[in-house]
Amino acid sequence: MEMRWFLSKIQDDFRGGKINLEKTQRLLEKLDIRCSYIHVKQIFKDNDRLKQGRITIEEFRAIYRIITHREEIIEIFNTYSENRKILLENNLVQFLTQEQYTAEMSKTIAFEIIQKYEPIEEVRKARQMSFEGFTRYMDSRECLLFKNECRKVYQDMTHPLNDYFISSSHNTYLVSDQLVGPSDLWGYVSALVKGCRCLEIDCWDGAQNEPVVYHGYTLTSKLLFKTVIQAIHKYAFMTSDYPVVLSLENHCSPAQQEIMADNLQMTFGESLLSDMLADFPDTLPSPEALKFKVLVKNKKIGTLKETHERKGSDKRGDNQDKETGVKKLPGVMLFKKKKTRKLKIALALSDLVIYTKAEKFKSFQHSRLYQQFNENNSIGETQARKLSKLRVHEFIFHTRRFITRIYPKATRADSSNFNPQEFWNIGCQMVALNFQTPGLPMDLQNGKFLDNGGSGYILKPHFLRESESYFNPSNIKESMPITLTIRLISGIQLPLTHSSSNKGDTLVIIEVFGVPNDQMKQQTRVIKKNAFSPRWNETFTFIIHVPELALIRFVVESQGLIAGNEFLGQYTLPLLCMNKGYRRVPLFSRMGESLEPASLFVYVWYVR
Repeated sequence: MEMRWFLSKIQDDFRGGKINLEKTQRLLEKLDIRCSYIHVKQIFKDNDRLKQGRITIEEFRAIYRIITHREEIIEIFNTYSENRKILLENNLVQFLTQEQYTAEMSKTIAFEIIQKYEPIEEVRKARQMSFEGFTRYMDSRECLLFKNECRKVYQDMTHPLNDYFISSSHNTYLVSDQLVGPSDLWGYVSALVKGCRCLEIDCWDGAQNEPVVYHGYTLTSKLLFKTVIQAIHKYAFMTSDYPVVLSLENHCSPAQQEIMADNLQMTFGESLLSDMLADFPDTLPSPEALKFKVLVKNKKIGTLKETHERKGSDKRGDNQDKETGVKKLPGVMLFKKKKTRKLKIALALSDLVIYTKAEKFKSFQHSRLYQQFNENNSIGETQARKLSKLRVHEFIFHTRRFITRIYPKATRADSSNFNPQEFWNIGCQMVALNFQTPGLPMDLQNGKFLDNGGSGYILKPHFLRESESYFNPSNIKESMPITLTIRLISGIQLPLTHSSSNKGDTLVIIEVFGVPNDQMKQQTRVIKKNAFSPRWNETFTFIIHVPELALIRFVVESQGLIAGNEFLGQYTLPLLCMNKGYRRVPLFSRMGESLEPASLFVYVWYVR
């Protein structure tokens, strides 16, 4: 039956005789088989007996079976099939219940899977599943490791903003290093498309009274401020409906700040939040209440009440000293004792700052006594790391009440990143990374914010929100650990780098990131000369004390004895977004691009 179906699908393509590599690839795609050209090329070469670059129908069938009839899938199929040829509807229900932990399992779900994935019509009509249907189902999105429920916004979005982790970028306008690299609109566009909700805009006085964006006192190129915010306006809500915060690193004169205020109002119109919301006069609103809104984060003069009273009045030429609030003549330069420049704020720009007022961090005690609900702090990674070690309880108390942004230290001229996990562990909402720099920190960032529909807002765990909690990431007293077991079964068409053959020596590392006690890694043995279908069948167990903060990262490497191991691909996701059962782990490149169909095949089980 399967043979008859198979021949009926392909015989027309062989009417003209043998077929070449390109036609082989197209025919596999026509049969709904996802395959990497580089692997098909090698398998084609191995099966082209006459080495003429063309194959017979029998040789094509051999290639098809090598790609689709994977031993590990056949073993699972045979376990549940009564005759090793067909899965009855009941057999499929049994598999889905026992192995895939499908909640509220019913025959209807099994029937829908058969209808969707079984390619042989007579089998489908009999409400059964052949191996052809089963392998297509196992290769589908439904069997991915990432839970379907986490692909949509499922968390409560009505908490105040300070109760969320917020996807944040640093020096968003740079696409390479901090000193001589180009500034580029693509930095903003790509960050927004990845779900970033807090963008940094470094603003300076430009020619012709046009403020510019670049990294001051360096040779990075310049962008017009108005062009930047036009690009942001276009892409702001493409990936997420929830608010975008523009973090202004403002070095402009009052006159050009007024131009910025005009630009912001003209570009964003009603989307720009320029007054308090009636329901939130003295607490931070929720992401839900701020849907499709743009918030300006900058220094501010006076109170929200005063801003509200000035609404609609002409504020041009009204510039005030940030420290005293006293009006100053335009163009006057003020000096402190240290001879550092004191910034004057244009009232027109100040009045666009509502719930995200930038306030210099002095100390936790000062914040506890004097900081207002709408004031946010930015703390450099070095100071933040020191405080997190010396005053962890005070730091967590602070992040419960106030939005806290952590940014990379100035000496990271190469735009490198720190590990964001240590600051998520203490509840910092905006952990700002250089999105343009690939590597482990951005893998963790992208993995964490896959959750909650990729909306860029993730509700912090209750112990980082509630005042009664005495949580300390370095000293976990009460916890409900999860025992996570991962059986790493095999690799599927793993990516290749500097070689055109599929004979790489491959291994997999599984890492856990979370509180210090949960950080660990384990790795498989090396499978020699097989990147197409390596079989490991190794089981790893992890005890994770704070699962709410844990991320799991799979890294595939090719062993290199001289130059060291070579990175092939990775996938990172929150532990609590992992499906149980037989699952496929998609792989991504260092730059974050999908490497489909390259993936790992695993069996996952965890219990609390």
